[in-house]
Amino acid sequence: MTNARRPVRSERTPQPMPVVAVTGAAGGVGSALTVRLAASPKVKKVIAIDSRRGDIAGVTWRVADVRDPALGRRLAGVDVVVHADLDLAPDSDARQRRAFNVRGAQTVLTAAAAGRVGRVVLLTSAMVYGARADNPVPLPEDAPLAAEADSSVAGDLLEIEQLARRSPRANPGMAVTVVRPAALVGDGVDTLVTRHFEAPRLLTVKGCAPRWQFCHVDDLTSALEFAIGTGLDGQFTVGCDGWLEQDEVEQISGLKSIELPARLTFGTAQRLHRVGVTPAPAMDLRYVVYPWVTDCAALRTAGWRPRFTNDEVLRVLLDQRKGRHAVAGRRIARKEATITATAAGATVAVIGTAAIVRRARRRHRTDP
Repeated sequence: MTNARRPVRSERTPQPMPVVAVTGAAGGVGSALTVRLAASPKVKKVIAIDSRRGDIAGVTWRVADVRDPALGRRLAGVDVVVHADLDLAPDSDARQRRAFNVRGAQTVLTAAAAGRVGRVVLLTSAMVYGARADNPVPLPEDAPLAAEADSSVAGDLLEIEQLARRSPRANPGMAVTVVRPAALVGDGVDTLVTRHFEAPRLLTVKGCAPRWQFCHVDDLTSALEFAIGTGLDGQFTVGCDGWLEQDEVEQISGLKSIELPARLTFGTAQRLHRVGVTPAPAMDLRYVVYPWVTDCAALRTAGWRPRFTNDEVLRVLLDQRKGRHAVAGRRIARKEATITATAAGATVAVIGTAAIVRRARRRHRTDP
């Protein structure tokens, strides 16, 4: 799967002061973006859309479910829609999450076209490129989308991108911009990547050291404001410049890593997921052990620069992890975390559980 278009400045004349609607405005990235746009001199008016009313002042609230076909009526007078209402939580039921994410994006695109909205901005993630041991570092923005089309979060995002690619044919009068942030960090962000740093140790697989690229929520909202103001079309990535090597991450975090063969790691992770021990499928685990660093060339060429560096964002993430404990993406109580760390040699859940199983088998063989 490849990208058909490179990001370009829109050929249509962007309105200097557009009316911008933001979905998911009551929380998470949508809330952060709504706050930023409400204070932006580049935006005439902000329409905040969510299933509940938020507490952000200076915007017009329109309560609506993004899956409701009647959403079009809520987009009256809007020039740009930014669709940020996504469920990316590790604990969400996969079927319900997929239905919400894909149906929401589909409805937003259809409603925007019906309401004669000039442009829709869809948030996905650089996860769509896939995390693989042989990925070039960094990946170019026009690299094939090699994520697995499965029940994972990345699978949801691939479906959303397919909708974006089909939209120009179905709605020729409406531009669609796709924004792919690197691993997000910030208030309200809860993903498998952020939970990886809540574990007692960092998981690595033999033969491949991960490289880490982050994106602070403030940089994402800044990039979105920039894209709206400049009319940047197509698909582009957002993230800190460069990346961190695994040894740099360990030095900054003070966390040690544990290395296991890939076959053992992913095989055990998948078995644990099937029985409900871990929230995410094994394929999601790839995003914390294999690289998926991207070259944010389009924004850089257009004149945008991130405010944060990778090490600064990592420190933000480490500060936010205080008091939280997770193993293989599953949040656990402090007491359980201590027991897990001791019993499994302070390993992550996949490794700890595998070690426990191996020890139990050895005891069984030696018992009279």
